[in-house]
Amino acid sequence: MDLQQYLPVILFILVGVGVGIVPQVLGFLLGPQRPDMAKNSPYECGFEAFEDARMKFDVRYYLVAILFILFDLEIAFLFPWAVALKEIGPAGFWAMMLFLTILVVGFVYEWKKGALDWE
Repeated sequence: MDLQQYLPVILFILVGVGVGIVPQVLGFLLGPQRPDMAKNSPYECGFEAFEDARMKFDVRYYLVAILFILFDLEIAFLFPWAVALKEIGPAGFWAMMLFLTILVVGFVYEWKKGALDWE
């Protein structure tokens, strides 16, 4: 087996690691080192930590996160469909229209139930 075939893969890995590590090292070495109380304090969700880490969160956080993931993943199906639209023909087009109709009905349902309202 010729190791010459693996040279592009090794170069790709080295460039990727370099792009990920070199800016961090440069920022650490060249950046200002002026720590203060605000920079060293823990930050979470935009408010100060005032209770135990195991405190209960409002269910709306989880609902919004689940809805975002759900609709984001469904929208991700549009990209391969758009690329292959000529090959799949009218049947694929109408199947996606049915999918989008179900998506819109679900979105309207969540909107009417108030799941997207934030108080």
